Amino acid sequence: MVKIKILRENIILFLFGGILYSLVEILFRGYTHWSMTVTGGLCLVILYRHFTHYTNESLLVKCFYGMFVITSLELAVGCIVNLMFKWNVWDYSGHMLNFMGQICLLFSFLWFLITIPVIWLCRFFSIKFAERRKVP
Repeated sequence: MVKIKILRENIILFLFGGILYSLVEILFRGYTHWSMTVTGGLCLVILYRHFTHYTNESLLVKCFYGMFVITSLELAVGCIVNLMFKWNVWDYSGHMLNFMGQICLLFSFLWFLITIPVIWLCRFFSIKFAERRKVP
């Protein structure tokens, strides 16, 4: 029963993270790609599980962790969708300090900052999931 609840939570987090990530992309770029929806969903699940397990970490450590996770997933997804499949979903090669055109320092810094509202979002979900667990 516990595994089903965790699976249900992960599905909710994945869907919410994917939709939110896509909406942010649409807001700033004007469009998105389904691979970014998957990436956003994975990001929120990973960050939620980490932040709810390591509650005593400082904000700075959490932001660096968030930056690392999001940047790493963007690199992995970018290598698959942009370099392997040639879908050209994004290209950071015009940005300073980029790596293979898939990640760059500017966006890593933005992921660092975006982690702050993600922490609040994780707290919100943690409270909601705890309330649901109390209901028989």
